[in-house]
Amino acid sequence: MFDNLNIAAGAAGGYSTLIILVVFLGLMYFLMLRPQQKQQKKHRDMMSELKKGDHVITIGRLHGVIDEINQADQTVTLDCDGIYLVFDLRAIAQVTSQAPQAVTAPAANDATSEAASEDQPAEDATEEPASDAAVSDETAEKTDDDSAK
Repeated sequence: MFDNLNIAAGAAGGYSTLIILVVFLGLMYFLMLRPQQKQQKKHRDMMSELKKGDHVITIGRLHGVIDEINQADQTVTLDCDGIYLVFDLRAIAQVTSQAPQAVTAPAANDATSEAASEDQPAEDATEEPASDAAVSDETAEKTDDDSAK
C-alpha cells in the first residue's frame, strides 16, 4: 500500500522537475540568447549601410574614414590621416558619423531662420530696460510708503 504512494509521489516530482527545467531554459533564451541575436542583427544592418566617406572605428579602436569597400573580398580600405589600411569588413566595430549628404533646399531656409532669430534678441533687448524701469518705479514707491509710515 505504501509502495503505491511512493511511486505516485515520485511521478509528481518528475513533472515539477521537468516544468522547472523548461522555465529555466525559457528564461535563459530571453535573458541571454535573444539580446545577442538582436545585437547581431543591428550590426549586420550597420554593415550593409556602410559607404565611402563614413567615419568608422575598428575593433582595435583605430579611427578612420572609409575610402573603398570591396564586397567580393569582404574588405574595406580606411584612410587614417593619409595612411590607407585594408581591413576585413568584420573589423568595423561602429560607425561614428555618416558621410555628409548634399543639402540644398534647407540651406536657404536656415538663412531666413537665422535672420529672423537675429531680429528677436534685438526686440528683447529693448523690452528689458522698460521692465527694469517698472521694477525701479515700484521699489521707489515702496520706499516712499515706508518713509511715510
